[in-house]
Amino acid sequence: MFDDSSPTEVEPTFAVSLSEKVTTFIRTLPEPPGGRPWLLYGLVGASMFGNVVLVGALLLSGDSDPVATVAVTPPVDEAVAAPAEVLEPVAPVAVPSDVSVIHGAVEGSLARTFQAIAPAEQADVLSAVTARLFVFDLDLRSDLQRGDDLRVSYTWDGALAHVTAATYGSKKLGRTLAGYEFTATGDTFPSYWGADGAELAPRLVDSPIDGYEQITSLLKDRPKHKGMDFKTPVGTEIHSPRAGVVTRVNWNWTNNGNCVEVKFNDGVLAKFLHMDRADVTEGQNVADGMVLGVTGNTGHSTAPHLHYQLERGTTVVDPIDYHGTTRRTLPDSDRAAFEAEKTRLDQILASSGA
Repeated sequence: MFDDSSPTEVEPTFAVSLSEKVTTFIRTLPEPPGGRPWLLYGLVGASMFGNVVLVGALLLSGDSDPVATVAVTPPVDEAVAAPAEVLEPVAPVAVPSDVSVIHGAVEGSLARTFQAIAPAEQADVLSAVTARLFVFDLDLRSDLQRGDDLRVSYTWDGALAHVTAATYGSKKLGRTLAGYEFTATGDTFPSYWGADGAELAPRLVDSPIDGYEQITSLLKDRPKHKGMDFKTPVGTEIHSPRAGVVTRVNWNWTNNGNCVEVKFNDGVLAKFLHMDRADVTEGQNVADGMVLGVTGNTGHSTAPHLHYQLERGTTVVDPIDYHGTTRRTLPDSDRAAFEAEKTRLDQILASSGA
């Protein structure tokens, strides 16, 4: 191969010999009426000579394997070009009679989308329930884009929607979020798990309550909502996440129902509302993990749950920031059963069409 730093002159004998052949060829051409068209012959000859010189230059460029450096791309018919990624289609199955499946493109917000694709009396409830599945991975105020793909399978009892599976194809995230209902070994209630076997909703470290069904509301969900709500049956034990002292019990019963207020030793004030009963008294010292009472549905509450609220002075504190979170994954012993259930739910979701 030639060294680019030391150019080498090459006698263009190949180009000269071909030029002579071109001249001879022109001389053999018959003379038409009115004389030969010398201008046309000159243009043809010049074009052929230029091509010959170009070919000769390529052959003499010093590349020992000129074919390997030239890639020829055949024209592609865009109408039949294969996509960058082809997803394996999921075969739909017969949907159980009590299960409904809806599918549609996102229109602005989840609420507006469900109003367009779900029965009118179910739309708002479905919007709220589905939002709970994806709120930890998707900012519902800024991440939704028109045309995102939404699929939900659920049952309806006349007032409430119970989602069994949902997928959300997000353009902004560049991936599809999925949630499948599944009960892990040792859990009292089912939870929602992603396709990778990770639980969709993270859990508070040192949570005040174990064995809850779902986090139904976060601090920032509503402008006037100042805490985190845990959906759980009446009678679930409530533990003090930190050591401290009980400062109030059962104040403002109309709104809070049975309630307990504990000031932790680090100065943070914790409020536990809508309890079925309180098992501590004002002024009592409590240890880390001590039972304060049990959950209920008292005061201004529409369903059994625990409202957990934190304050530092006049500032409301987000429990997620204060506690930190952890996200569980399914144990290996549950993976086969989960994959089987995931496949079944995917087939039900696919029954809604493309």
